[in-house]
Amino acid sequence: MSKERSHDGDVSFIRALAELLRENELTELEVVRDYGENDSLNVRVSRQQNVVQTVAAAPAPAAAAPAAAAPAAAAPAPAAASNDDPASHPGAVTSPMVGTAYLSPEPGAAAFISVGQSIKEGDTLLIVEAMKTMNQIPSPKSGTVKRILVEDGSPVEFGAPLVIIE
Repeated sequence: MSKERSHDGDVSFIRALAELLRENELTELEVVRDYGENDSLNVRVSRQQNVVQTVAAAPAPAAAAPAAAAPAAAAPAPAAASNDDPASHPGAVTSPMVGTAYLSPEPGAAAFISVGQSIKEGDTLLIVEAMKTMNQIPSPKSGTVKRILVEDGSPVEFGAPLVIIE
């Protein structure tokens, strides 16, 4: 009977992970839950985002993660409708990690950058907080800020475009 309770608890745990995935607009979440010696639960919850170039990828999430697939598949559709993909832009600066993006050094302070601003290589563009560590993201080149692609306090994933510099 204790195994049944553990199973029910595991199902609730997996549902909670799927909800976290959806609420934070993440594509993947992996957790190892240790119960004791030689007893653990490895859970990987993921969803596939709709990609403009890949038409056949849309049906795959239904088989992989049914609990998270339906709400997850509907959410990214409006974003994919944009005419140009910022990630493919030659001046795109991408996130080196998963975390939360902040445009200023502290709440209420002026932003590090603004659209139209000239910057030099090495200037701080923004901060990505990961595991309670604030990581400054430096500009890889000198130029002008053309677009800021993230909002202050928004979650970002590895490789997500943050800023476009030309």
